[in-house]
Amino acid sequence: MTLEKTLLVVGAGFTGAVVARHMAEAGHRAIVIDARDHVAGNCHTARDPRTGIMVHVHGPHIFHTDDSGVWDFINRHARMMPYRHQVKAQVGGQVYSMPINLHTITQFFGRAMSPAQAQALIAEQALTGPAPPRSFEDQALRMMGRPIYEAFFRGYTQKQWGVAPNRLPASILKRLPMRFTYDDNYFFHQYQGIPRDGYTAAVASILDHPRIALVLNTRAEDFGTDGVDHIVYTGPLDRYFGHRLGRLGYRTLDFEHRIVNAPYQGIAVMNYCDPDIPHTRVTEHMYFAPWEAGNHAQSVVTHEYSRAAGPDDTPYYPLRLLDDKALLRQYEGLARATAGVTFAGRLGSYAYLDMDVAIRRAMDVAEHLTRAFARGQVPEAFVHPI
Repeated sequence: MTLEKTLLVVGAGFTGAVVARHMAEAGHRAIVIDARDHVAGNCHTARDPRTGIMVHVHGPHIFHTDDSGVWDFINRHARMMPYRHQVKAQVGGQVYSMPINLHTITQFFGRAMSPAQAQALIAEQALTGPAPPRSFEDQALRMMGRPIYEAFFRGYTQKQWGVAPNRLPASILKRLPMRFTYDDNYFFHQYQGIPRDGYTAAVASILDHPRIALVLNTRAEDFGTDGVDHIVYTGPLDRYFGHRLGRLGYRTLDFEHRIVNAPYQGIAVMNYCDPDIPHTRVTEHMYFAPWEAGNHAQSVVTHEYSRAAGPDDTPYYPLRLLDDKALLRQYEGLARATAGVTFAGRLGSYAYLDMDVAIRRAMDVAEHLTRAFARGQVPEAFVHPI
């Protein structure tokens, strides 16, 4: 029989909530703390009191996955509503379809083309090189050629990441498809949706278990660990160690929310690719809930600005430049040598994780801990690969 253990879970986002829930269902106890006054972390959603619109407070989040186990899990804790994500991009005063598809290509070059003609044109413009592409810019030029890269990606990427695209890893662009059809569905995944009552309600449901205690407005540094058998830490990895080796690089976001008296852009997300426009994108939140269409006389829009994260800023995206990766390996060494603590989540592993991947990794962490406790062992460090 497994003896009951008590875990301290730092962070009430998806990762912390999923770990806590699985451990509670396995017969253990979890104390979940968070420095904020709400659960769900950067996925936090809230009804705007004036308009009644569900606002993605820290930027757009769309749930998409091919993992049926993760999809089943989220559906146990939220009523997932069908949602097909579409994105438009403004370039030079024109609006284009994203991701790059046949409509984008024909509109940009000003003539109708068949899929084969468009593919031939892009192949003609794409640059070649003797070695695999290393940077974002290398990957883009080989994938789509200079005209499309310069129009849609160079300025936007510079604004989003704050560094020249030739300093960013090629893997960032590999996440984005390029299609020679008119399919403008942003994601390919089998399961896609948004919780009817928002992500915060979904995470609150995950945490709703008699063996889970939730403590908000509390920093990890201010919470004692007496009686705690193990810690699952989902905060910034370098912060746990007091930044003793230096600070990992992050981007943070500033949001300018405002209410307008009529529909603003007619779609949930509009990217602004021109470098002289300071914001990266504008979100119009009511379009994330098409099942509520027609219920709102006004609209909530958010202009989003990206900048380097300072010591007191909320980190959103790991920068992961070469220096960051070298520093990360050093911090991973410290993490592996730290007994009694498991580091998890986007911040704990310094990785850009979609929600479904974060949930699956949290399940992996919980399984790892459960097996160790069942054997009467102290869990070994669980660190996902870089």
